[in-house]
Amino acid sequence: MTDPHRDKILIIDFGAQYTQLIARRVRELGVYCEIWAWDHDPSQIAAYGARGIILSGGPESTTLEGAPRVPQEVFDSGLPLLGICYGMQTMAKQLGGATEAADAREYGHAEVTLVAADRLFGDLKDHPGLPPRLDVWMSHGDHVSRAPPGFTVTAKTDRVPVAAFANEEKRWYGVQFHPEVTHTKSGQALLRRFVVDICGCETLWTAEQIIEDQVERVRAQVGSDEVILGLSGGVDSSVVAALLHRAIGDQLTCVFVDTGLLRWQEGDQVMATFADASDAHGLGIRVIRVDARERYFKALAGVTDPEAKRKIIGNLFVEIFDEEAGKLANAKWLAQGTIYPDVIESAGSRTGKAHVIKSHHNVGGLPEHMNLGLVEPLRELFKDEVRRIGVALGLPHEMVYRHPFPGPGLGVRILGEVKAEYADILARADAVFIEELRKAGLYDQVSQAFAVFLPVKSVGVVGDARAYEWVIALRAVETIDFMTAHWAHLPYDFLGRVSNRIINEVRGVSRVVYDVSGKPPATIEWE
Repeated sequence: MTDPHRDKILIIDFGAQYTQLIARRVRELGVYCEIWAWDHDPSQIAAYGARGIILSGGPESTTLEGAPRVPQEVFDSGLPLLGICYGMQTMAKQLGGATEAADAREYGHAEVTLVAADRLFGDLKDHPGLPPRLDVWMSHGDHVSRAPPGFTVTAKTDRVPVAAFANEEKRWYGVQFHPEVTHTKSGQALLRRFVVDICGCETLWTAEQIIEDQVERVRAQVGSDEVILGLSGGVDSSVVAALLHRAIGDQLTCVFVDTGLLRWQEGDQVMATFADASDAHGLGIRVIRVDARERYFKALAGVTDPEAKRKIIGNLFVEIFDEEAGKLANAKWLAQGTIYPDVIESAGSRTGKAHVIKSHHNVGGLPEHMNLGLVEPLRELFKDEVRRIGVALGLPHEMVYRHPFPGPGLGVRILGEVKAEYADILARADAVFIEELRKAGLYDQVSQAFAVFLPVKSVGVVGDARAYEWVIALRAVETIDFMTAHWAHLPYDFLGRVSNRIINEVRGVSRVVYDVSGKPPATIEWE
């Protein structure tokens, strides 16, 4: 098998919000890449063996003292370079060109005119006629005012005199715009030019190659030992279960904790998908199902603070998982669904100057006495790659491409105290909402949709009698990165149909409302 990591790109991160998107676009081309902070140990650059290096954008200004810089080892590597936004600016500054602060920050659509030919742009153009013009996305305060010696200015805009430059001999390029975002029409074609044509990478990073590679790695890592996995029914743990089952078969044991806070009938669905070998789609994995509903509702009784609820739910999972793991004397490895964004955001940097967004603990503080080795077969993958691999492994498409579901489950979609009665009402109402979204062809058009239980009662009329019953809120949002979101403009007749079904079919609900808050100021989840 050809190693899918053989041809790879290194991305030097200067702190841009789009850096992970650059990596995802490179991966979509079929080429492996990694993200390193700009102050990562530069002595490791040569040993990494990249075919080319991309310098990301960033929030800093090259006009200020102490601004992040490209390590000299990058320039000494002799590899092709592509600087994007700040990456281009610091290339210019460090190589003898000049940058300056713009009169006003430029953010949004711009039209770039190509003024000289190079291998990066080639015959790209978004408009007929000459000179060639491209529709791009800008997001910058500074810009390059003078290209470095040996570089040719290849593009400009009405506001930016040096929108792109190139040194064809060295294969070094810079663009002021962001080719990784969808608003730049020919952005992916430009990245392909750099990664495939200029760097010479073969497109080896495919779902089938990744699966085959990880199967071999897992087998080599665990040998004949047994592995235990906390199976939640979510995308990451489900794909880990399917991947490990292909690699080591009966050496895998999954523990599925039914908290009572899952989607409607999700426990039965998980068992049918993973444990039932007689089912047409069942994988026949050994799954221990733990009915912990009573323990969860007892532990959550009287608790209303969202963070307190999260801690109780997480800690109780660890406690139950530890109990079950203790019964498996031969288990030597713990499998987790860590994915690449978790690794990036938890890594920090060598000097501490790069920003750490947050730390991730997938299982959350497992007891040290478990003394298990760690198996993380997804730690190189982005979420979209995990989904593609899940489908390639035979998992149901509707499971792999489900909307995000919070780790604490319905515990943070029930406002205030969590009770079994509330969880049952909410799970049924949520199921109606999702079912109708799928029927109407709207499910894949929204990024996330769910119901929320409000701990208030409202007067209604049921038959000829007045009723005093609970309120359900519906939430649906559209977003690209989940950092910002717009509420989804679902059709009124659709919302009316969902409301009627919930009130008629879910006993205890007399009123349904729709959340029209964006993020910001609201968050996507209510708690």
